[in-house]
Amino acid sequence: RICPEKIQAFLIDEDQLHTYDDLTKVNPVTPTTVLKCLQARYSAKVFYTHAGCTLVALNPFQPIPDLYSLDVMKEYHCAPQPQEFKPHIFIVAEEAYRNVRGQLVPVNQSLVVSGESGAGKTWTSRCLMKYYATVAASSSVVKNQDTVERIERRVLDSNPIMEAFGNACTLRNNNSSRFGKYIQLQLDRCQLLVGASVQTYLLEKTRVACQPANERNFHIFYQMTKGATDEQRKEWKMSHGQRFAWLPNSEKTVEEDCFQETIGAMVHLGINAERQRQIFRILAGILQLGNVNFSSSSDESQTCDLEELSKDFLQRAAELLCVPAEELQTCLRVRMLKAGKQSVLKPCSQAECSVRKDCLAKVIYAQLFEWLVTFINNSICAEESTWCNFIGVLDVYGFECFHINNLEQLCINYANEKLQQHFVAHYLRAQQEEYVSEGLQWSFVKYQDNQSCLDLIEGSPVSVFSLLNEESRLNRASDAKTLRIRMEKELCNNGNISWDKFSKEPHFTVAHYAGKVNYRIQGIVEKNKDPVPPELINLLQKSDNPLLHQIFTDKEADNTTCKGLSKVTVVSKFKNSLESLMKILHTTTPHYTRCIKPNPDCKPMTFEKEEVIMQLEACGIVETIHISAAGFPIRIPFKGFMQRYGLIAKYSDFKSGSLSVVLTCLAVVLQLDLLEGQRKMILSQSAFTIQCCWLRYQCRRRNVCRQSATLIQAGKLLKPWLGTTEWNQQSSALLKALAEAELDDAKDLQEDMPALNPIIRERGSVQLSNIQEPVTVRGWPMGLALASAPSITVSLTATGFQKMMSVMASLNLPSRKGEYKVETNQYTRGLASIRAQPKGSVKLHCQRSPLLYADRQPGKKCDVTGFNEILLEKTL
Repeated sequence: RICPEKIQAFLIDEDQLHTYDDLTKVNPVTPTTVLKCLQARYSAKVFYTHAGCTLVALNPFQPIPDLYSLDVMKEYHCAPQPQEFKPHIFIVAEEAYRNVRGQLVPVNQSLVVSGESGAGKTWTSRCLMKYYATVAASSSVVKNQDTVERIERRVLDSNPIMEAFGNACTLRNNNSSRFGKYIQLQLDRCQLLVGASVQTYLLEKTRVACQPANERNFHIFYQMTKGATDEQRKEWKMSHGQRFAWLPNSEKTVEEDCFQETIGAMVHLGINAERQRQIFRILAGILQLGNVNFSSSSDESQTCDLEELSKDFLQRAAELLCVPAEELQTCLRVRMLKAGKQSVLKPCSQAECSVRKDCLAKVIYAQLFEWLVTFINNSICAEESTWCNFIGVLDVYGFECFHINNLEQLCINYANEKLQQHFVAHYLRAQQEEYVSEGLQWSFVKYQDNQSCLDLIEGSPVSVFSLLNEESRLNRASDAKTLRIRMEKELCNNGNISWDKFSKEPHFTVAHYAGKVNYRIQGIVEKNKDPVPPELINLLQKSDNPLLHQIFTDKEADNTTCKGLSKVTVVSKFKNSLESLMKILHTTTPHYTRCIKPNPDCKPMTFEKEEVIMQLEACGIVETIHISAAGFPIRIPFKGFMQRYGLIAKYSDFKSGSLSVVLTCLAVVLQLDLLEGQRKMILSQSAFTIQCCWLRYQCRRRNVCRQSATLIQAGKLLKPWLGTTEWNQQSSALLKALAEAELDDAKDLQEDMPALNPIIRERGSVQLSNIQEPVTVRGWPMGLALASAPSITVSLTATGFQKMMSVMASLNLPSRKGEYKVETNQYTRGLASIRAQPKGSVKLHCQRSPLLYADRQPGKKCDVTGFNEILLEKTL
């Protein structure tokens, strides 16, 4: 148990919490400290954080400019060590991509994106697909560029279509996936993207005919009603003011209500205009069907009547679905019972008519969605001989717990249980077993194992699924109370299930890894049966809509080929498809991204602690950090370790990659954060030493120059004893040496000289006798100009004084008490001067010497003016 004082000690330095890019660095590891760290990073607009092998992604609920741009993709893709960059979803993507490329026998990869509804799974999956479509399709390999762009475009265009037909706006998320999908991005031997395939799981087709309170239907219906042209509305028999019973909250607008984007994606995938027309007529027919209502008949032997307004809606639905209106009405109001070889027609009650109407809409939409997935796969899937490996992206529905939970929520939460077990088995359990197998001293960290919950749902011989299937196969109506009594009797020994005996509605409660969920028993068996009256299928097979006819003709052929396929229940079908997915995941190297929803209202930059801590505990993040921090989360090869941390050992004669030096480094510090701290301290000390030496060298050099200038000025007193010629030669040589020193480390700026104002150029220049074009003074070091000039004339005429002032103005000569001081270009601007020395005579108008040390004198103040009296020949 960790004492509160240690936690408080960690939380004191809250200003630095946002710098913890890996939660394994948090010490101590508790839900409180992890939560504080994530909150600090979220407040600093940092939305990705490592948690050992897992990436934690916080949903900002707002667009973040340049976070997923092409430049950022290239930066992570081209980096020698992407792990050294800031945490990002692109690090996970690049690691998986390099795992395929960097092995002799490439291993398939899977990126598992999990989290509850609204946490950002769909957006994260979209970013992953865009990343691979960008980096894996661009290569210097000679290849048909049109083919590459077509594959990339089609892979990306599969997303808008599947989201339009499979996502909906819910209470928790404006773009909630109402189905699961596993996308395999297919790579050839050169690890280039050559195709993709999509596998879907459990579409929530009940949403077509029954939308929960304050939620919406699938996006595609709203896209049609908001984005259709007048011509399309006329074809779909959809007036501007018409309202549809199956389109609640139509006034709400979300980002996904983009009809033209869906149309464009269809075009790129090869769905032609005629096929699009058939698709949207089917969807419009479903909407019209939703407005059909029945009134009960006083005589049970008679069929239910249509409400007066519903007759027009039924006629429109029949025309759009291309079926006879009379036959459609009969199929909805009369059911066929088989007694031996004879068929008996029986009128349906009002409730049964509504159920049959909903069933017709659901089966049409589900089969249309399945056809779309097949078409997409045929469009983007590469031939089996052209691809060798794949990177899979799993975007599955998040854990759900609503006020009323049905069979759909049971299947969704069951899928999340399977994925959590996969995570536990692959990482938490495998990591600890690896430590033991390597002989490391290790005490097991306790983690939540959800195997007992899975046994409750899918176990053998008795489980929730097996009891549902048995009840579904009985040729009688299901009774909710009877099923509950049987579940209590058969499953009483499992501690993950409980019952509220005082509840009016029969239900059972399952303790999932993410929390307890109450499931309503009423209607659960009927949903599991998922019956479709054969007369409805026969009617759709007669449709004059080519697409509708094709879909249900192919479905009947499949049912005939596979005996008993129509008898397969919903939970059995879903369980089988999920098991096939788990087999694929077990053969790949997984990479986990945990999406976290910071607040339940999807508000930007709002962090609610209770909401986040519940998700952290549910998905096992704290246990992951515990094991990673206590074990060995960072594993570095010897060579890479020595390149980064070898300087800690303070040896100069070690061999790169030597085990002894590695052990020496580890003897100094062990944890990664301490290694990094020690390395930074040594680098800082070294940099400080280098700066001190360089500053000392510069200081000494300036002192030498100052002393030399002082001695030269004092040397004018020796001029009478030395010959003028000898003196001038010595002075010129020294000045030339100083001028050349002034040019050290300079660059030639003769070609890059900035343009000057014409007036300044004219007045701020000297005229060379052999060169007609004026040469700018500031292009030369003044020491070089004076030392190399054969003769210099000083003039103080009115015109000359004006020009001299212009020269000084162009040279940035600051005025100070009527005196002038000239500084070289290198000193004030960091600019270099040209190397070429001036040739010929120079006429320079100035009053005082422009050299830096010309006015320095060895003695007290006197009327000596410096170099002017030594080098310049007075003409006054």
